[in-house]
Amino acid sequence: MSSEEQPETAPSGQTDVRSLSYEAARDELVRVVNELEQGSATLERSLSLWERGEALAARCEEWLVGARARLDAASDGDAAEATR
Repeated sequence: MSSEEQPETAPSGQTDVRSLSYEAARDELVRVVNELEQGSATLERSLSLWERGEALAARCEEWLVGARARLDAASDGDAAEATR
């Protein structure tokens, strides 16, 4: 991957959530949840993980809403074709 293809990095050194694909955001969210469920993180780390998890979940939702809109648009186009 060239430097032009590298995902943006957030100030904390983590990849900027806005640059993640659905799959990357989902996979990282699973890792965050697993770490939180272990219950061994400090309070500060747990809060950081929670905030990251919220951002990742929102990013996944954005992708899913976009996918739904594309499917709806395609279905509407198919319905319009069928009525011609």
